[in-house]
Amino acid sequence: MSDIQIWHNPRCSKSRQAMEILEENGVEAEVVKYLDAELDEAMIKSLLLKLDIDAIDLMRTKEDKFKELKLDQVGDEGVLIRAMVRFPKLIERPIVIKGNQAVIGRPPEKIIAFLNS
Repeated sequence: MSDIQIWHNPRCSKSRQAMEILEENGVEAEVVKYLDAELDEAMIKSLLLKLDIDAIDLMRTKEDKFKELKLDQVGDEGVLIRAMVRFPKLIERPIVIKGNQAVIGRPPEKIIAFLNS
């Protein structure tokens, strides 16, 4: 099992770029296709701690579901986390995790600096 993990959506160009960056740098990562994975609140909370961000900062605010659920009006972390568990498409991508730290790979070049840190 790799000590590096990527939360990946193969249909996302930025996520595919992140995979290419990992491959070009000889990094073997455990690939988590998070849209198909069984996510739970504990996983999202752990990820937020590794990213050192609030739940809203992990969300794709331009997604139709985000707007439909009016999540921009929600200040409760628990509600936002549960929304991401129920609708994983709301989670920003790609995310690379190394140990107790993580980075959102937007732009994907942030991953190179993260891997070298």
